[in-house]
Amino acid sequence: MNPFTFYTQKNTQGEAKALLAGIQEGYGFIPNLFAYMAEAPTTIEAYLTMNELVTKSSFTPAQQQIALLAASVENGCEFCIIAHRAIGKMHKSNQQTMDALYSGGKIDDAGDAALVSYVKKVVKQRGLMNSDDIEQFIDAGYTKQQLLEVVLIVSIKTLSNYINHITQPKPNDDFFAML
Repeated sequence: MNPFTFYTQKNTQGEAKALLAGIQEGYGFIPNLFAYMAEAPTTIEAYLTMNELVTKSSFTPAQQQIALLAASVENGCEFCIIAHRAIGKMHKSNQQTMDALYSGGKIDDAGDAALVSYVKKVVKQRGLMNSDDIEQFIDAGYTKQQLLEVVLIVSIKTLSNYINHITQPKPNDDFFAML
């Protein structure tokens, strides 16, 4: 049994209610992650702030979703895997990359493969990157700025993936409909 409350517009109030209303407006529904995250409104605020910063990164929206998916795959977060596959499709992320990342297959696009490899290494190695890891990422056409922006992406996924591991939300039907 899940000990966490599943919050909706009907059973919440105050700051959490206002945050959920904004999420409903932005997504058109409330992703189940936020329904549990409403237990701690500051956590929602942190997630939304970090998400806004990711959108300001030098990665394209398609690359952002590939990187977010890669971190979620490495962290084993089923909710975020479904969500980022759906949002990635909306942002026209390379479908072959997204499918291969989901299934554990080979990524054909060299740039996407380098991005996925680097993100997964950052997660797996907890940021303890060696010079070869960094050089391979740079040699693939990425920048030092993007090296650091990957840490932002891994940070937001650590927040949401770990909360999902604890609260165990089911992926929304809305996300499945987007696939």
